[in-house]
Amino acid sequence: MDVIGKGVIRKDAWDKVTGDAKYTDDYQSVGMLSCTKVISPYGHATITSIDTTEALKIPGVRAIITGEHYPLTGEAIRDRPPIAVGKVRYHGEPVALVVADTPSQAKKAANLVKVNYELLPVVNSPTQAFQKNAPLVHERLGEYKKEEDSHPVPGTNIATLTKIRKGDMEKGWSESEVTVEASYSFAPSDHAAMETRCSTCEISRDGIINIMTSSQAPYMVKTLISEFFGEDIGKIVVHTPFVGGGYGGKAPVQLEILAYLASKAVGGRPVKVFNTREEDIITSPCHIGLDATVKIGADHNGKIKAMELLYLWDGGAYSDKAIDVTRSGAVDCTGPYNVENVWCDSYCMYTNHPYASPYRGFSHSELSFVIERTLDLLSQKLKMDPLQLRFLNAIRPGNTSPTRVLFNKSNLGDLPHCIEKVRHLIKWDEGPIKQINERYVRVKGVSCSWKTSTIDANAPSGVILTFNRDGSINLMSGLIEIGTGTKTVLAQILAERLKMDVDKIHVRMEVDTQTMPEHWKTVASRGTFMAGRATLNAAEDVINQLKEVASCVLRAPKEDLEVANSRVFLRDDPSIGLHFKDIGYGYKYPNGNAIGGQIIGRGKYILRHITYLNPETGAGKPGPEWSVAAYGVEVEFDRKDYTYRLVNAVTVVDAGRVMNVKTALGQVMGAMSMGLAFAGRETFYFDDLGRVMNPQLRTYRPLRYGENPNYLVDFVENPAIDGPYGARGIGELGLMGMPGALGNALSVAAGVSLHNLPLIPELIWKAKDKQ
Repeated sequence: MDVIGKGVIRKDAWDKVTGDAKYTDDYQSVGMLSCTKVISPYGHATITSIDTTEALKIPGVRAIITGEHYPLTGEAIRDRPPIAVGKVRYHGEPVALVVADTPSQAKKAANLVKVNYELLPVVNSPTQAFQKNAPLVHERLGEYKKEEDSHPVPGTNIATLTKIRKGDMEKGWSESEVTVEASYSFAPSDHAAMETRCSTCEISRDGIINIMTSSQAPYMVKTLISEFFGEDIGKIVVHTPFVGGGYGGKAPVQLEILAYLASKAVGGRPVKVFNTREEDIITSPCHIGLDATVKIGADHNGKIKAMELLYLWDGGAYSDKAIDVTRSGAVDCTGPYNVENVWCDSYCMYTNHPYASPYRGFSHSELSFVIERTLDLLSQKLKMDPLQLRFLNAIRPGNTSPTRVLFNKSNLGDLPHCIEKVRHLIKWDEGPIKQINERYVRVKGVSCSWKTSTIDANAPSGVILTFNRDGSINLMSGLIEIGTGTKTVLAQILAERLKMDVDKIHVRMEVDTQTMPEHWKTVASRGTFMAGRATLNAAEDVINQLKEVASCVLRAPKEDLEVANSRVFLRDDPSIGLHFKDIGYGYKYPNGNAIGGQIIGRGKYILRHITYLNPETGAGKPGPEWSVAAYGVEVEFDRKDYTYRLVNAVTVVDAGRVMNVKTALGQVMGAMSMGLAFAGRETFYFDDLGRVMNPQLRTYRPLRYGENPNYLVDFVENPAIDGPYGARGIGELGLMGMPGALGNALSVAAGVSLHNLPLIPELIWKAKDKQ
């Protein structure tokens, strides 16, 4: 490989390091108005009145929009009013929009909107929501329009249930000589992307709806606004520039709807809706929470015979993407282990919390924590090495997934190889515990994870290539550059296939849904896989066109021609050929005749053989391949005050093939940092009224500078045959096993089994106090 695997400098590097890169909030048009949200101060309450009299007196106010009966929105179930009507269901829910000439005028007027509430009983956890006598978050659940694979239960708080029934549970339990059972719980949290969400909208006189948004899914914005409000989909144009981090939180459609409604209210004038940090934390979709019960049975050698799993996911006030997250959690419910007998119920529960969206890993860091902690409990009961237990049960070719997909060397990564590399990198054989003195101890914990991508079976990706007169190529894809460097990888894929200089490939970063081919959503680690396949198909189209023109000029059959180094030439005599600049815009003969024209290549890709899950058994094929990883974390623990320092964190990912070594390392290390922050710091704290008590970065704590450990990353390369050059998705893998590994290390260090996140010293102290 000349380009694949190399540390190619990112195409967006210069703009970002110089500060020239523009994000949604950086764009301001003449006459753009500002929109501020009036949000609910309670988790669950009836709206008894809204008084806008004083607010309308503020100079510059153009409109105040309250909860009219707009069409209900939402993806899996249409259960969410764009602006609250009748009652509020979570702290931070928009109750009114104020549109004014400037942000300060809009804010001043918003503070004068008087809303009266009558408090309602709050559903403050998915376990509480599951109780038969729990207050209902949605009294009219049975009346909502829904997707075919969503299964709400009217009269309850169940938005959907995904079942997995594999094997014979009676047989599994009868073969189990050792069983362990444990329950776990953690609250929702934030994505904490550097760029807060922002959207603008302008509606022209001819009905063109121009939206600019910080989104991972601009084509879904276009589709859903058309479906929700009956707009002509061809007249909706969505622009997405650079996105300053998303991690799944910018996959749902929310602010775009508010911007659209605000623009309509002021005659189509341009309006910007911008989240402050506090609004971004509580108003927009969050990271899902979970209450789980895990029961595992094994024989005396440690071979797992059965798993029984109950997952109660905290979907929040509206189902939206939480149903997909819940389904994803069921699909890979056992973790990356061969389990022949599985029973899993994965519920998406309505609560009075901010509603959930995907979070990097799409439910897998959450389920990995509960599985990996229980596996350590099993290893203790068996008196067996935790890493050896995982190696023994690691999923392998010939095994089947919980949804009964048969694995081979292509559709499954090599987990045993990953485990062995972690054993070496974390120096496991030197011992997991090292006593420093009477107060301090160093302890290692390990874990594993896996993931497939439960995305729409008909999710498309397209790529267009156009030639410039100097022979360079423009690459256009609807993939969003959210900081992953994926568009640089697309340029590498194209350069590798055409055997040309990657610097001669120009990648358009901004996405415009009117002129660029659709990429379904930039989620689920599918960017390189899907857009990479589309790029390869576009490259084949270009090669064919180049050879067609060159064949006429060189008077040689196409099959005798090769393409490399920006030339088309005779494969047996490379001195006879033509440069791309001579034929990329057609070829002109000496007498003035011309043939060809600008070469425009096109490529597309759509996943194949993806199926719905059987609603009773969960059987089906939810994704194309499974990526795997193994992890280790070493901490230095203070036995006196229960504080700890992160020393080393290790991740080994089966990448299939590493496409860009520098961006791959950055992706995995960044994900590891997020995983450790989720496990050890980040959470929402709710009071009895369902209010988020820590909605600022002063009190909501991602990892700070100096708190990161030494990161050790390595890769296994077991190619996925249908991936571009064998690549697998790796963008989420670095995060998913960190909570489990950290939880296992701290449980050993503190001498108490830890079952809640985040793993802060106070929680460890409370767990010790209960012993």
